[in-house]
Amino acid sequence: MRNALGPSLAVVIGGALWGVLWIPFRMMAERGVDGAWGGFFTYVVMAVVLAPLLWHRGGAWRGEWRMTVLGGLFTGTAFSLYAISLNHTEVVRVLLLFYVTPVWSTLIGVAFLGERATLSRIAALALGLGGLMVVFGVGARFPLPENFGDWLALFSGFCWSVGSVFLFSARVPRVLQQMSAFVAGALAVSAAAIWLGVAAAPVAALGLAWPVVLLTAALALPAIFLTLWPANLLSPARLGVLLMSEVLVGVATAAWLAGEPFGPREMIGTALIIAAGLVEVLGKPGKV
Repeated sequence: MRNALGPSLAVVIGGALWGVLWIPFRMMAERGVDGAWGGFFTYVVMAVVLAPLLWHRGGAWRGEWRMTVLGGLFTGTAFSLYAISLNHTEVVRVLLLFYVTPVWSTLIGVAFLGERATLSRIAALALGLGGLMVVFGVGARFPLPENFGDWLALFSGFCWSVGSVFLFSARVPRVLQQMSAFVAGALAVSAAAIWLGVAAAPVAALGLAWPVVLLTAALALPAIFLTLWPANLLSPARLGVLLMSEVLVGVATAAWLAGEPFGPREMIGTALIIAAGLVEVLGKPGKV
């Protein structure tokens, strides 16, 4: 069994960084640069940073490059949809609908990767989904998406799960190539959203938003690295559960900075999500 402690800690830290990325995206929107445009400019900056490194390591595309590219494109698509959704619904709803991810990941892992649905994994999923239900409010039905932003967030989580399966299947870490494919996928989806008219052109506001664009790229690059590197070494189900640290940080910062609710119900829900991560890490996995 490969040592999963280092990659697991990296995912938790990366998730925490993802949990604060809503802040600069909202700052860009307040300056007149909507989610799709803000994401597009951010990915352009990231591409400029990665391009010389990728050129220098160009020969490293040999081998399992198809899995690497597909994994990067799907995870990049997930991030782009996630960023766009932040301006169309509440931050808490984006985070929690994205984190139906462990369900997708576990189903994909069992069906296609030969993983066993162990008792610890089932318990982790139950705790995680229970936490989401508590935060949304226990009612007569599962809290389905209610608006455009909700659906984007849900589909973002599905794309992330598919992408993490490709990355895990590649077996050999090629993080630079994965990050490049990630940015390419995010750029493509953001460009498509702009072309479809999801966001208005921010010509007049762009000068005000550039410092925030640079800040977003500076946060996103390490977050991507701390997510994609472990995705080569951890199963998609474990990756999805550990990334729930994003929920904790995102919900707390949204309550603190945006005035979104964080009372006893949210506290209990996030505690259940933490418990899900602990059970997943400490439990004996079927295939890690």
